[in-house]
Amino acid sequence: MPLTKIILVPLLSMIFLTSSAGNAADSVRIEKMLRDASDLKPTGNRMLFFARKFIGVPYVAHTLDREKEERLIVNTRELDCTTLVETVLSLALCSQRGETSFADYCNQLKQIRYRRGKVAYTSRLHYFTEWIEDNAESGYVEKIENDKPPFTAVQHLNVNYMSRHRSAYPMLMSHPQWWKEIVATENGLTGRKYRYIPKQAVADTPLMRSTIHDGDIIAILTSKAGLDTSHIGIAVWQDDGLHLLNASQIHRKVVLEPMLFSDYMKKHPSQTGIRVCRMQRQILPPRP
Repeated sequence: MPLTKIILVPLLSMIFLTSSAGNAADSVRIEKMLRDASDLKPTGNRMLFFARKFIGVPYVAHTLDREKEERLIVNTRELDCTTLVETVLSLALCSQRGETSFADYCNQLKQIRYRRGKVAYTSRLHYFTEWIEDNAESGYVEKIENDKPPFTAVQHLNVNYMSRHRSAYPMLMSHPQWWKEIVATENGLTGRKYRYIPKQAVADTPLMRSTIHDGDIIAILTSKAGLDTSHIGIAVWQDDGLHLLNASQIHRKVVLEPMLFSDYMKKHPSQTGIRVCRMQRQILPPRP
């Protein structure tokens, strides 16, 4: 390798470390995982390959909201349900393109987490419905939905949780000028309709196994006022049925839930059903 390349690669990683909130351990861990994935076959399940590497990592909420100003947060040491999915998807997409640098990863994460890749609190994809839409439009995920079984129910969105619970969002409280933009985002989502799989239909059936694949992203819908989703995870089929690999607040860490996903949903009355999206298999570069 030419000397200029040897110098440039570490330099790029240092630039991204200083422009994002993370530490050297995150950079080292991410680049090692990407190198380890280089031996995967083109047909290998990259979502599950990377997701399994985070099993046991502590569940910690609000890791994106510790700063006074919005920055790209890179934290593989503490994860919640959304940051786990974002981290895994970013790694899988980079790996699919043969990218192995921390700079590549940071760029991909930025595109996944923020509307059009613009790092700002008001363009962070707070509501997972918008997260799905933005990442589907960018070509990173495919929405799995249609008007046939098992998608037999319709979600009617009415989101306003953030604007009505500002005290739960420290950065929003510190920057009241952002409130109107959050309201505008909520108004843009409210009124939309999406077909979904009701919880009663989540079972170990040929139809469900053909609809949901290993490594798919599962968004759990909720009846709680003002919210669209309440939890997110990654689908894993086992001999006894569908399980959820997720950053679990109950277990306080990333786990492959031992309980069947159908039983898990039965224990949560407010969970109404699921939406599903899948990492795109075509190799697309991040948006500029």
